Amino acid sequence: MKKLTANLIVDRIEDCLPFWVDRLGFGKTVEVPEGAALGFVILVHGGVELMLQSRASVQKDIAEVEPGPHRSSLYLEVDDLGPIRAALTGWPLVVPERTTFYGARELIVRDPAGNFVCFAAH
Repeated sequence: MKKLTANLIVDRIEDCLPFWVDRLGFGKTVEVPEGAALGFVILVHGGVELMLQSRASVQKDIAEVEPGPHRSSLYLEVDDLGPIRAALTGWPLVVPERTTFYGARELIVRDPAGNFVCFAAH
C-alpha cells in the first residue's frame, strides 16, 4: 500500500469549499462537474489530500450505495493549533480546545457536510 486519501461524500461540494478552501487553505487540484454542479474535487494542503464527492456522483458510480447521510471523522495532525484556531474563528466547536491524556492539543469541529474534523498538535 502506498497512500490513503479520504473521500467525503457530501450533498453539495459547493457548500463545503468555503470551509476547506477559504478557511483552512486547501487548494483545488482536480474539479469534475456533474451537470450544473461539481461532482468531485481533490483538495490539497501540503502533504494532505482530501477528496469530496457529491452524493449524486457517488450514486452514479456505485449503484449499491445506501441513500442517507454518510459521516466520517478526520484526524489531522498540525504543527500548531494557532493558525487553525484563527481560521475557524466564529465556526462552532464540537469539542473546545483541550489537552488529551496522551498530550495532544486538540479542537474538534464539523465540516458543512457534518463530518467530524479533529485538529491535533502533538
